[in-house]
Amino acid sequence: MGKKRIIAKTKDELLKEVEERETTQRKTAKPKEQTRAKRIESGRVYIQSSYNNTVITVTDDYGNILTWASSGSVGFKGPKKATPFAASKIVGVLMERLRKIGLRQVSIFVKGVGSGREAAIRAFIGQGLEVNVIKDITPVPHNGCRPPKVRRV
Repeated sequence: MGKKRIIAKTKDELLKEVEERETTQRKTAKPKEQTRAKRIESGRVYIQSSYNNTVITVTDDYGNILTWASSGSVGFKGPKKATPFAASKIVGVLMERLRKIGLRQVSIFVKGVGSGREAAIRAFIGQGLEVNVIKDITPVPHNGCRPPKVRRV
């Protein structure tokens, strides 16, 4: 086993180590501070409503996602996820987050055929957001799928 040596570092080496740690901590702390300080006035709201669920995504004007919520993330399960009540609750959760960001004007893009689409739009208007555009971007097939072959018996 033998004797163990203790390596003593000089003051210069210790100072360099401390400076390196501080710079790495500053680099990791800066992005968090910048996101909090950002105030975004206008954005886009994408409402995707299917027969089974409703998902709402809020982005800025460039398409960067600010926040999102779905009826499953709010706490609904099973067939209750696709109800208009669940859609209005999603909007309530999103508005709490959007008040911190400072969003005031939105353009709403609706996709899908579910029952939560109109309830979500009305809830956004009722919360006091200024709605510029409401646009339906539901995909519509031009000619549909190819039909199956005729059955031969």
